[in-house]
Amino acid sequence: MKHILTLVVLAVCHLSNGQTIPAADVQIKLALLACPEESREKAMVYGYSPKGDFIVLRKGENEMVCLTDDPALPGINVSCYHKSLEPFMARGRELKKEGKSFQEVFDIREQEVKANKLLMPKQPATLIVFTADSYDPNTGEVKNGYSRFVIYIAYATPESTGLPSKPGAPGMPWIMNPGTHRAHIMIDPPKKN
Repeated sequence: MKHILTLVVLAVCHLSNGQTIPAADVQIKLALLACPEESREKAMVYGYSPKGDFIVLRKGENEMVCLTDDPALPGINVSCYHKSLEPFMARGRELKKEGKSFQEVFDIREQEVKANKLLMPKQPATLIVFTADSYDPNTGEVKNGYSRFVIYIAYATPESTGLPSKPGAPGMPWIMNPGTHRAHIMIDPPKKN
């Protein structure tokens, strides 16, 4: 029952906060801003129905899964990731819908990975995040976008990779959450002025 109520609340938030849900083609266009160009044509895309339900907007035929922007949040934030990360990402979305905090999601997934209930990719797997302050919801046109890159490599450490555990020089890769299931290499290119 709680799960159903959460979905209803999410749908109402999407519709009652004054935000409109862009057409599916605009959502797909936005989501694909985070996808490598050569993978865009066949990438899977998640987005929102006119009622605010989180749905598959387009089935995929390649290695990439993309998420469009949540219209209930300010700005634009879209992402694409390698399909081997889908169990990890889907579990995170499920736990967030249950109202779990960031730390609870982290801890539950860590326990589930250690118990082999949730599988992380055996090879490094990429997530690309594209953000911008605003966009035109009718056309999907974005100005001043920024991409950052994440490479998940479960249980990696500075010792196993030679990378630092905090940012050094601008754009230098570093490891976030080292030694955990969620260890990932962060690459934040300098932003253009």
